[in-house]
Amino acid sequence: MTMSVGWYLRRLSRMGPQEVAGRVADTVRRRRWRATPPDCPNVTGARFTAVLPAGTIAAVPPDAAKRLVAEADLLMDGHAEFFGVVRDDLADPDWWFDPKTGRRAPEGYAFDVPYRSEDAVGDIKQIWEPSRHQYLTQLAAAYALTGDERYAERVAEHLRSWWEANPPLRGVHWLSGIELGIRLMSWVWVRRLLEGWPGAAALFEDNPVARNQIWHHQRWLAAFPSRGSSANNHVIAEDAGQLAAACAFDWFPESARWRTGALRSLERQLRANTYLSGLNRELATEYHGLVLELGLAALAEADAAGVQVPATVRLVLLRMTDALAAVVDNRLRPPRQGDADDGHGLIVDGAGTDRWASLLATGDAVFGRLDWWPTVTGTDVRTPLLAALVKPAEPSVTRPASRPTHFADAGMTILRGPEEIWVRCDGGPHGFLSIAAHAHADALSVEVRHDGVDVLADPGTYCYHGQPEWRQYFRSTLGHNTLQLDGADQSVSGGPFLWTRHAQSRVLSAEGARWSAEHDGYQGSVHRRQVELTADEQELRIVDEVKGPPREARLAFHLGPAITAELAGNQARLTWTRDGEDRSAVLDLPAQLSWQAHRGETEPPLGWYSEGFGRKEPATTLIGTGTTDGTEGFTTVLRFRG
Repeated sequence: MTMSVGWYLRRLSRMGPQEVAGRVADTVRRRRWRATPPDCPNVTGARFTAVLPAGTIAAVPPDAAKRLVAEADLLMDGHAEFFGVVRDDLADPDWWFDPKTGRRAPEGYAFDVPYRSEDAVGDIKQIWEPSRHQYLTQLAAAYALTGDERYAERVAEHLRSWWEANPPLRGVHWLSGIELGIRLMSWVWVRRLLEGWPGAAALFEDNPVARNQIWHHQRWLAAFPSRGSSANNHVIAEDAGQLAAACAFDWFPESARWRTGALRSLERQLRANTYLSGLNRELATEYHGLVLELGLAALAEADAAGVQVPATVRLVLLRMTDALAAVVDNRLRPPRQGDADDGHGLIVDGAGTDRWASLLATGDAVFGRLDWWPTVTGTDVRTPLLAALVKPAEPSVTRPASRPTHFADAGMTILRGPEEIWVRCDGGPHGFLSIAAHAHADALSVEVRHDGVDVLADPGTYCYHGQPEWRQYFRSTLGHNTLQLDGADQSVSGGPFLWTRHAQSRVLSAEGARWSAEHDGYQGSVHRRQVELTADEQELRIVDEVKGPPREARLAFHLGPAITAELAGNQARLTWTRDGEDRSAVLDLPAQLSWQAHRGETEPPLGWYSEGFGRKEPATTLIGTGTTDGTEGFTTVLRFRG
């Protein structure tokens, strides 16, 4: 996917003067660095002191340790999976190769590489992901848990290989700040977890190649921060990685300045990226998780180094944790909203570890759980490691006395009923900042689960680059449980991470089990939706109204992949199995519309569900087609049965 002149003009239109000036300065600096690359200063006497307190490793639960070691053994055999692509070449990886397309990224000065072009580079996410080196933190953690030096030696081999293949400012791995920031975080933890290995110092502080890489990563991040309309989760990763490295690898003349600047920016950007309610402003749940993970890891580094952290940093992370505890369903699954690319801030756990349970466990260890928090029964490796570094502090804010259900600033409402019925209603802003990069055109959409099973599902994300028709589908209005008019999206896309016009939504009421909201995304018309959950009858009623002239309408309901649907006229019988028990529901659809079931269609895409980035599977989508008349609304009723 290459960007046209029109895209650059649209992108420029979403920037303010200060951002434009900053980007011009970045361009000048890139040209100067091409001619005269910065030189790493000579360093002597470097030492690594940011070690884990005694007894930390012994506190890791045995079952979590077992999962991690099993994962590490697969990695030792070269096996891994990134975004749905299974690899068996990780014993000796080619750092620039994309196994999905078979292409290898071109060499040369980093800022000349056309990374958005899949034809020239391959799938950039497939190339970048292994080079975040989070699989190396898993191997290093396996060494810390077992003392088996095979894991440490493999880590050392791969780091030396990567450093040799990716000298500063050469190639695709020097293009994106989020990649550099997360990689620095990984290196800090690799060094910490290898503390007992005799070769650790020779690999890091006594190694001029390693010092050169660490210095250049930090110099790059200080020079090219994400700016203005791009200051979303990327800038959090940049700041967190910079802070972690400047604390743990405090070896350079610039370390104190980098540390101070990163902490100041992190404090500011955490506040800017987070609503007062605690939800992430991108309204993309996986980025809430990423930012929270990065923030907690950065806090741990600062505390371990004895660096004074502004109280607002802890406050934002506390609010984010309480918000996460409030919105998850009874199986600890959060909403599926907005973009998701499986990004993590720090990985030291094996497969089968619940990400959200792990975050709540860390929140409990760092901040203390509230009485209304859901119970976390799973275990993880990361929680005892982070908790050992974070200094306890009394919260300086009154926390919610009961479980919040309505987040007014984010426009999110959670309705809960008997039999583990969970409903998310979306009446919030379209997205964050002027480009709303990770938003979907999903105003007034609903998401419904029964005991953790997606019944009316948010289909997910699937891809970012290289497949524009799929990118467009998964973030389209038709790709969500809401109403489309005249075949158009509610918000106007200007590119894969750019929206040029944003639908404006407002919640009209959110009381008890009833919610209503409206949006103006369809010029000349207003779409209003009311949702009511009747507890006694286990019934969800959705009423859609359109104020304005008659228009062609398509009402979509996307079913989860576990749901089987039998459509007869305007009624669909839904069946599924949960824990060996048969479940069912009846979906009565508006009779004014003509209903059809779609599943796994490709021209155009329709009827798909993406569990994770790079993965998709067929799922049933029910589409009702007709016209609005400005008076009578469309009523949908979902009735659950045993």
